[in-house]
Amino acid sequence: MSSLRARCPNCRTFTAVAVGDGYECHRCGSVFSAGLVRVPVAWGVGGEGMAEAARIPLPYPEVAIVERATLDEQNEAIADALPARPIVLGGCCCAHVGAASGVARRVGRIGVVWIDAHGDLNTPETSPSGNLWGMPFRMLLDGGVVAAEDAALVGARNLDPPEAEFVERHGIDDSLERALEGVTATYIALDLDVLDPSEVDALVPEPDGPSADEVEALLRDIAGRTTIAGIGVTGLLPTERDAALVSRMLGVAGFS
Repeated sequence: MSSLRARCPNCRTFTAVAVGDGYECHRCGSVFSAGLVRVPVAWGVGGEGMAEAARIPLPYPEVAIVERATLDEQNEAIADALPARPIVLGGCCCAHVGAASGVARRVGRIGVVWIDAHGDLNTPETSPSGNLWGMPFRMLLDGGVVAAEDAALVGARNLDPPEAEFVERHGIDDSLERALEGVTATYIALDLDVLDPSEVDALVPEPDGPSADEVEALLRDIAGRTTIAGIGVTGLLPTERDAALVSRMLGVAGFS
């Protein structure tokens, strides 16, 4: 389906039409600030819950549902489907590869803020599990979609030794000032497992994470420093708590 038309979340008809950066439903008159691309796929073992969570109801017009046989095909389909102001809902963090790639084609020099309890910086050679969802940030960096100097990794507290060596060698840290200086616009990759397990339902919870209030403050900080050209939310499970967190974080990031 063309990204110029989308399914309205209110009346459930394909009558939401792109107007500027957002959408207006020709049937019920609802107006929206962004369009939603769903990616109900998890590239790893045991990720069925994350894939299901990509279908949770959200108050944005649904531009596309992307399910492909290979990750390369998925990446291209996501990039091609992106509306002017995109929200991408995974699935696993591999959804960010196509999303950030598509945004980069539009804006030139892109910044990426990767907000995650994990680094997602493994390769097939270094991965302990072989799950592709542990590699997407590295895919973007190795593929030249974003330069290391324009990338920040925020909230990570469980890095495999090769990932720790990689960030040290390339100077990747959690500094927004460093990563966003001089970029044209920014893509935010938000994995909800960055949150403390007391506040989120996550497939791979990690202790000692930030609170939802702290992540909200981070998103406000990013929005105050740069143009957010797209955002993806991944790593959630199909629970009411996680669905509420997604809506809350998108609103704070300016996608209200």
